[in-house]
Amino acid sequence: MADTVTTTALATTATHCPYCSLQCGMRLTAGATPEVQERADFPVNRGALCGKGRSAAVLLAPGARLTTPLVRERGELRATSWPLALDRVAAGLAAVRAEHGANAVGVFGGGGLTNEKVYQLGKFARVALGTASIDYNGRFCMSSAAAASRLAFGLDRGLPFPLADIAHTGCLILVGGNPAETMPPALRYFRELRENGGTLIVVDPRRTRTAEQADLHLQPLPGTDLALALGLLHVLIADGLVDADFIAARTQGYGDARAAAMAHWPERVERITGVPAAQLRQAARYFGRAASGMVLTARGPEQQSKGTDTVGAWINLCLAAGKAGRPYSGYGCLTGQGNGQGGREHGQKADQLPGYRSIEDPAARAHVAAVWGVDPGALPRAGRSAYELLDSLGRSGPGGVHALLVMGSNPVVSAPHAAHVAERLRALGLLVVSDVVLSETAQLADVVLPSTQWAEETGTLTNLEGRVILRQQATAPPPGVRSDLWILRELAERLGAATPDARPGRFDDDPQTVFAELRRASAGGQADYTGISYDRIRAEDGVFWPCPDAEHPGTPRLFLDAFATPDGRARFAAVSHRPAAEEPDAEYPLYLTTGRVLAQYQSGAQTRRVAELVGAAPGPFVALHPRLAARLGVVEGGPLAVVSRRGRALAPARITDAIRPDTVFMPFHWAGPGRANTLTNPALDPTSKMPEFKVCAVRLELPSGELGRGSGTGDLG
Repeated sequence: MADTVTTTALATTATHCPYCSLQCGMRLTAGATPEVQERADFPVNRGALCGKGRSAAVLLAPGARLTTPLVRERGELRATSWPLALDRVAAGLAAVRAEHGANAVGVFGGGGLTNEKVYQLGKFARVALGTASIDYNGRFCMSSAAAASRLAFGLDRGLPFPLADIAHTGCLILVGGNPAETMPPALRYFRELRENGGTLIVVDPRRTRTAEQADLHLQPLPGTDLALALGLLHVLIADGLVDADFIAARTQGYGDARAAAMAHWPERVERITGVPAAQLRQAARYFGRAASGMVLTARGPEQQSKGTDTVGAWINLCLAAGKAGRPYSGYGCLTGQGNGQGGREHGQKADQLPGYRSIEDPAARAHVAAVWGVDPGALPRAGRSAYELLDSLGRSGPGGVHALLVMGSNPVVSAPHAAHVAERLRALGLLVVSDVVLSETAQLADVVLPSTQWAEETGTLTNLEGRVILRQQATAPPPGVRSDLWILRELAERLGAATPDARPGRFDDDPQTVFAELRRASAGGQADYTGISYDRIRAEDGVFWPCPDAEHPGTPRLFLDAFATPDGRARFAAVSHRPAAEEPDAEYPLYLTTGRVLAQYQSGAQTRRVAELVGAAPGPFVALHPRLAARLGVVEGGPLAVVSRRGRALAPARITDAIRPDTVFMPFHWAGPGRANTLTNPALDPTSKMPEFKVCAVRLELPSGELGRGSGTGDLG
């Protein structure tokens, strides 16, 4: 496949969308106004693009993004030179480290960074800073699914099969996901599934655009997905639909899982979830009787304080029905961020080293230390998870983090209990943000470093299938903008970790050189990229990991022969339902759940700067059922306050019968008065450390004259 097509005057580069984990193929024609074109030859999206992808080039305009470093002087951010900005950052980091110790310097990364940046950021934290205080916003994405997959299968990859396999399964249960709005080009595979005679079951408290495509929509109370999965397994067992031969040959731990399921009969599950027992039986029979089947989870069941157990219960359903480790069958997770998969494989997560290695494993430490040319004993141990790290910012005493480097993340909008997180960021002695735009988090920074974005740099990402792809530079960045790899190299040099006598490539800023080092560091790990090269990715439209050598074909389908556990058997999870960390009561009688809308992406830092997308989704809203609206006297479009134990958000009401009467919904893309994450609960899953974004207790209030005070784009703090 040719990388660049030369037209009469302009060059067109094959590349990928900067947004979600599909990493849709596209072509970008360079010029004064770069133009996005379809790329039908890429197998994931086959030319289809959503509005976000089609408008992605808007942010390449200099007026839409940062183009010069900024430093805070007398309370204001002012333009400065790169040497002065970097000197200030390095001096500040070194001063905090000298006064408080290495772990008082923190690093917070992002699930949209390329694999090269992820790798280099993790190495920078552990080698240049010597800190254990590193994590990333992907902890808020699919950490529960990752934890449950490792427990069940010994390995975590978003989808253990290509996305296109969805069209050929007999029955698919989609739990808490809405790809019609979050990754629209993927919806074709769900439509094709039904056209091929398969059954689509959607589990969601809302009747989303995806749920409208389903053969059966189960609408449970938020936070009860675990009970629902146990009830479905109960029906499989009662109806004789379990695959006893598969269970005996390829699993262990079924007895405890069976006992838990038998305590969750359909009528009991109906009382817990609100899903009628008849629908529960119908769904279980669809799944159990199909020749093949899949369960896909997304943020709904995962962003809970029991997310790991909840996903484990859905995996149990696959294992009991014999629908795992077989063609067109298995459990998978719809990863959210663009590099949500690769972002957790190569070292920016608090407990991991490159190649999906545990930082506590002596052999892993020795291998990676050898690649880095350092003593294994000098590497820090596992650090704290994302919310725990953010909560520690600016605190006095042991464990407090006093300086933070944020790269490619906007926690002021995306973190739970967001007003508290903004307060902790303000308490820092030094906050440094590297980003494309002046996000709400960057607005609080002491130093802001303008970085290159998707079309201005080359680097690899790993999509939700485990396909490693190459986003290629298509246009030059504006003068004054530098890559994150360059920034890390410059800071490492100033901190004495990349001295002239250091071996070549130690903190290189050439992405292909960094990727070559990443391949060596990943060798022998679960996410082994050794056999993947830029040239091979170009030739093959991406390569699936693990790929341990250049002759290996890659692994599009995992577990067909054995699971990645020591004995090759999958593990059932012994789990039982328990309530959410916070249930409604007399003071806060309603459930709040949060999510995304079609025209916006994640914290909105980029999409809220695209006029076309703002026109389609101009601001936050509160969705509530007509019966609830009538009872409270709420009118369509009128101001409505949502109040939790953590704060208050204000947005227009949107009245719809697509939601349960006991539940309200808010999208989380906006800052300001309508910031949904002002309300959300930071209660953490004990295994994954995932916060409970998807369910908390709230009440509604009718304010008077407050909505006009804010535009929904500023910081509430």
